[in-house]
Amino acid sequence: MLNLVERLALSQVLCIGDLMLDRYVYGGVERTSPEAPVPVLRIERERAMLGGAGNVVRNVTALGARAWLIAVIGDDEVGRQLTTMVGKEPQLEPYLLIEAGRPSTVKTRFVAGNQQLLRADAETTRPIEARTAERLIALVGDLTPQASSIVISDYAKGVITPEVVQAVIARARAAGHPVVVDPKGADFARYRGASVVTPNRGELSAAVGERLDSEAAIVKGARALIERCGIEAVLVTRSHEGMTYVAANGRVEHLPAQAREVYDVSGAGDTAVATFAAALGQGVDPVEAALLANAAAGIVVGKTGTAVAHGVELQRAVRANDRTAQDAKLMLLPDAVDAVSRWRAEGKCVGFTNGCFDLLHPGHLALLRQARGACDRLVVGLNSDASVKRLKGPERPVQNEAARAEVLASLELVDLVVLFEADTPIALIEALRPDVLIKGADYALDQVVGGSFVQSYGGRVLLATLEPGFSTTRTIERLKR
Repeated sequence: MLNLVERLALSQVLCIGDLMLDRYVYGGVERTSPEAPVPVLRIERERAMLGGAGNVVRNVTALGARAWLIAVIGDDEVGRQLTTMVGKEPQLEPYLLIEAGRPSTVKTRFVAGNQQLLRADAETTRPIEARTAERLIALVGDLTPQASSIVISDYAKGVITPEVVQAVIARARAAGHPVVVDPKGADFARYRGASVVTPNRGELSAAVGERLDSEAAIVKGARALIERCGIEAVLVTRSHEGMTYVAANGRVEHLPAQAREVYDVSGAGDTAVATFAAALGQGVDPVEAALLANAAAGIVVGKTGTAVAHGVELQRAVRANDRTAQDAKLMLLPDAVDAVSRWRAEGKCVGFTNGCFDLLHPGHLALLRQARGACDRLVVGLNSDASVKRLKGPERPVQNEAARAEVLASLELVDLVVLFEADTPIALIEALRPDVLIKGADYALDQVVGGSFVQSYGGRVLLATLEPGFSTTRTIERLKR
């Protein structure tokens, strides 16, 4: 399975579908409005990211694979923002068709703590114009030969018309590429010829006109859909219950959910579709592809907002067959930002310290104890091997970054570990905005990297008392002697 994760980066996925802007407005609720019986959200911050088909391709590129995106936007401010955002995505080649008079889709979610208060959608669901559809189909014809798999991301916003669906499927199958459809609506006959459709339980229920309240009922419904609509296989996502794969050849597999904690299910289906399609594009067995998709979905539901699963996270999840508590502490910076946001929403005080932590000794532990005592959650920034070599010399570190990170993550004092490549952790500090910045007392306040930045927004800097007589450098010298 680890080899399969590495192969995902070789995929080239073409995605056609409804592109939208996912906007999150975060804040706190302390009172009810005197004007109406509704909560008053005191806005603290806002965040915007690609949604719909945009989130599918974000997940594809997070795996290290290449992606093309064909979508339709309006000639408006949201459309311009979407254009800028897709242009910044690495390994993504976007083809955005502008249709005059058509509003771009934006979903705005208002969140207090971990609770979503309201979602407001600005959108249209009318079909795209015939001229736009012709241009889209022409692009599909040009790009399909370069792809290894095709995704149709249908959010029922009017881009995926019956004519577009059949044209995409016909071109993909002629090129010998698998077609994965994330469907919408009750009429799955429009997806005839698709390799796999990926409805959730509710969408499958609507398509077959029956309530599906058991695994046997889900299998029966999927088989009926396959026979009626000419689809090769159905991958049913069942939220906290996992997934079910049913194929026309009679194969059935039930996959249990992989998530340990669920914070936000937004975008988990996009993650599953992206991972599944990338795997199929590399000739991976469909059930093994579904296992990878299931693991990837389990990662993103543990994050807030419309998130992605990175290749390194998927490797950790597969290696452990679940995310152990220790693995969960090792994060990339975007995921660390999400974790800190959750802690802050829960009213936790977040601390930050950093170092090389090579040959962990009692001096390190004294620093970490004081740091953890000053906050509710402690983040440790860890210098990468390249960074340590620049700071300490070519013979350092003694232990590589993976070993140093694993040792730190095993400590109860530490809640999160983030590697950084630079000589200083200023980029981490600016991204995480800790409430407390902790450094050893061998520094003066004005020498602490990031100290003035933390103080500028009301945070504080703590100089921890050093444990005398302990030094990694001196230990190495004694060993040499």
